[in-house]
Amino acid sequence: PSLPQRRRCMFEEDLDSEREAQGLLGAQIPEAVEEDTSSSSSTMCIVLGTPSPPQSPVSSSCPALASTPLNQSSIQEMEVSSTSQALPDTESLPSFVIDDRVGALVDFLLLKYRTKELTTKAEMLSRVIREHQDHFSVIFRETCECLQLVFGVDVKEVDPSDHSYVLVNSLGLTYNGMGSDEHSRPKTGLLILILSLIFMEGDRVPEEEIWEKLSGVGIYAGSEHSIFGEPRELITGILVQEQYLEYQQVPNSDPPHYEFLWGPRAHAETSKMKILEFLAEINQCDPRSFPIWYEEAIRDQEERAQARIATDMASASSSAMSVL
Repeated sequence: PSLPQRRRCMFEEDLDSEREAQGLLGAQIPEAVEEDTSSSSSTMCIVLGTPSPPQSPVSSSCPALASTPLNQSSIQEMEVSSTSQALPDTESLPSFVIDDRVGALVDFLLLKYRTKELTTKAEMLSRVIREHQDHFSVIFRETCECLQLVFGVDVKEVDPSDHSYVLVNSLGLTYNGMGSDEHSRPKTGLLILILSLIFMEGDRVPEEEIWEKLSGVGIYAGSEHSIFGEPRELITGILVQEQYLEYQQVPNSDPPHYEFLWGPRAHAETSKMKILEFLAEINQCDPRSFPIWYEEAIRDQEERAQARIATDMASASSSAMSVL
């Protein structure tokens, strides 16, 4: 039988952690979405990977990504080491070998992302995949899924003639949260996750609900995460300061409770339709499979178009007045 695809992407705190907190992003979803699409259970199923009704096994695997530092020496080590010898039968490569090469290729491509360098299929084959070249298509596909789901990074083909690629942030977002630390990793994936939750929960989500759902992927307030650092500082501090999120008190709450909304920078850089298309892509379905969210995304597009028209009219009127 052919190697099954594995759509499971794990956030791991640390390989040696006793908790080994793991979660899923992009789990299977029901073929038919009921009218309660905006419910918490549906949100959890699609974004955080709560098991959904049995479907055909379509999945991707993201191996532990927290242990290998992002630097040139780690890339050189990849070139001279491998956990397994290539098997003669191209259909029989064990999944742990695939996972090992996916982890190595993730680190290699994240280094390219940091240095803003292009890479090619030939370079990936020679420097990372090596003796498993017959399995490049599987390893590359699952690597791209992991980069997109965990880190919010897309792998884009630049030139089909030489199979060259560039890595960019997903959904047009400009923030990656990497800073100057050469070992830090992109944090756009967490931002996309939170923006998705807010969109699917009616444009605002109580803080308690955010942390409850993030705990499903091993992300806890006050607990250092190997990719995202201290999550509370990142979410309620940096992402609010960067204006991707708004963090405000729930009106009339006593004792006070807080909630998250999209910030102005999120509205400027992405849209509800882009978020919905992203979720549909990772779940291999059409955005219209989620009728309530799709209608909301369409309304958002129409409102944006009307706002642009009003802005253009105001600008034209101002220009005309200045001429007079």
